Amino acid sequence: MGKKPNGEFAGRKLKKMRKEYRMSKKDYKRRVLGLKEKYDPLEGAPQARGIVIEKVGIEARQPNSGIRKCVKVQLVKNGRIVTAFVPGYNAINFIEEHDEVIIEGIGGRKGRSYGDLPGVRYKVVKVNGVSLKALLEGKKQKPRR
Repeated sequence: MGKKPNGEFAGRKLKKMRKEYRMSKKDYKRRVLGLKEKYDPLEGAPQARGIVIEKVGIEARQPNSGIRKCVKVQLVKNGRIVTAFVPGYNAINFIEEHDEVIIEGIGGRKGRSYGDLPGVRYKVVKVNGVSLKALLEGKKQKPRR
């Protein structure tokens, strides 16, 4: 592309150039082509329900060390399996296999993994319909199903 045209009939060309410029912007292109909905396991939703398949300990990335408690979750809506972090001291003890959990994005780099957790993009919010935070604070008991 050379200089921007500015003649009397340049409107179409200006519009085309503007469109091309916008498409070169990463965030715009992802939004317009609907890439989040296409590739995100949650399909663009803020939260999703799933069943716990197994508990896993994930080793923190350098320079930190420690085992971060996570769970493998199979989503109800599309059957995909994702890893979700379980935040809170001893929180993993409130979660058993085959429990129903609600997960949401963990924050961080535009839908990529967060902090020192390699490949973990989600965190657990609720277990069997009860908030994980309430369980940790001892305000609620986990329902037996």
